[in-house]
Amino acid sequence: MSTHLTRRRFLKSAACIAAVPTIIPASALGKDGAVAPSERIVMGAIGVGGRGSGDLGTALNERDVQVVAVCDVNKGNRERAKNSANQHYKGNTCAAYIDFRELLARSDIDAVVQAPGDRWHTPMAVLAMRSGKDVYSEKPGTLTIAEGQALVATAKRYARVFQTGTQRRSEANFIIADELARTGRLGRVHTVKAHTLPFKMMTSWLPAQPEPPREELDWDMWLGPAPWRPYNRGYIGGCGAFLDYYDFGTGVAGWCSHTVCQCQGPIGCDLTSPSEYEHPKNDNSDGFTATYANGVKLVLSVGNFGTLGIWRGSCGVRYEGTEGWVSIADGYSVPDVSAPALLSNSRKLVQDYLERNQRPIGHMRDFLNCIRTRRNPVSHAEVAHRSMSTCHVINISMLLKRSVKWDPVKEEFIGDADANRLRRRAIREPWRV
Repeated sequence: MSTHLTRRRFLKSAACIAAVPTIIPASALGKDGAVAPSERIVMGAIGVGGRGSGDLGTALNERDVQVVAVCDVNKGNRERAKNSANQHYKGNTCAAYIDFRELLARSDIDAVVQAPGDRWHTPMAVLAMRSGKDVYSEKPGTLTIAEGQALVATAKRYARVFQTGTQRRSEANFIIADELARTGRLGRVHTVKAHTLPFKMMTSWLPAQPEPPREELDWDMWLGPAPWRPYNRGYIGGCGAFLDYYDFGTGVAGWCSHTVCQCQGPIGCDLTSPSEYEHPKNDNSDGFTATYANGVKLVLSVGNFGTLGIWRGSCGVRYEGTEGWVSIADGYSVPDVSAPALLSNSRKLVQDYLERNQRPIGHMRDFLNCIRTRRNPVSHAEVAHRSMSTCHVINISMLLKRSVKWDPVKEEFIGDADANRLRRRAIREPWRV
C-alpha cells in the first residue's frame, strides 16, 4: 500500500500519533452517569453537509462526547456545523477546517465521524486510523473491492474501532425482522430480498464552469481521490447529485449498501459474499440474483414499494423461509409478517438480542461503547468490506452486462480477467491507500 501524503508530511505530528495505535485515549475511560470533561470522548466531524449534519447532531447529543472540530470543503456546511457545536456547548470551542488532515493531526481528538462523498470514505478512514483515531464512517463504506481490503487491513494493523453507518442494524424494528430470520422462526431461510435504486453509471461530464474561491469551495479537495474533472456546480447539488457519475459514485452499490449489509447478517454471511451472480438481462438491476455458498439467494428489487410492492417504505429487506416471511423498511414500527403469531413476542426478541450481544439500540452509541471497551462494533470493518464486496460484484456484473462467478475466499473473479481488473480504480495522488 502506498503511503504518499503531502501537507508538510501530514503536519509532521500525525506520524507520531500513528506510532502508538494500541494506546486507549484517556478520554475513552469515562464512566456511566455524569461525564466529566476530562472523561469525554473527544471527536471531530468531517463532511458535515446532508447526512453528515445528522451524524454530527447525533454525536452532539451523546453526553460523553465533546465535538471540538469540524471539517468540510464547503464553507456553508463548515460554518453551520461549527455554529451548531458552539451553540450546543454554549461557547466558542469548536474549530473549523477545510483540509481534514489538519483535524487528524490534532492529538486531542480520539475519534472522527465522517460523511464526505463516497470516493472519500475509505481513503479518509484509512488516514484517520493511521493517525490513531477511531472511525464512524457513513455508507457506502468503500468505492471498490480493493479499498475494502485496505480498510480491513488498516483497522487490524492499527487496532482501531471502525463502524460503518448501516444504522438499521441497531434499530429495534429491523432487529425484530433480523431475529425472526436468525432464530429459525421462519423455518429455513432460502431467499432474502433487498431494495435498491436503478443501476445508473454516467460517463459523460458536465461543461466546465469557473471555480469558486477555495474558501467557498475547495474543488481539488472535493474531488480528492477521483480523477481530475473541471468544476461544475451540478456535481454538488442536493441529494447526492454526484452519485450517478462513475468517478464519484458506486452505482448499485450506493443504495445496496443500505440493505445488503442488513440481509447478510441473519443468514450467517456477515463475513462472506455470494459466489454466483446472475445478470437480470435488464439495465436497471431489478431482479438481480446472487447465490451464497449456503444456498440462500439474494434478490434485488428496484423501487418495489408502496401498496402493490414488497415494502411500504424505502430501504426494505425481506426474509423468506420454509415456514413464513418477514418484511421491514423505513417507517415501520413493526415488520410485516406472513402470520401475526410471529410478532407475539417481538419485545422479547429485541431484549434477547440486546442481552446476547451486549449492544444498545443506537448505532452511534454502539460505536462509542466500543471505543471504551475496544470490542468490534456491530458493523465493523470486515462486515463493511464483505457486504460492500457483494454490492461491488453486482455493480461489476451490471457494467459488463453479464453473469459472473466470485471466489469470496480468494476475493477474485473465477477465470474472468475483465472483471478482475474492475476490483480497483485509479486513484489520484496523494490519496492512494
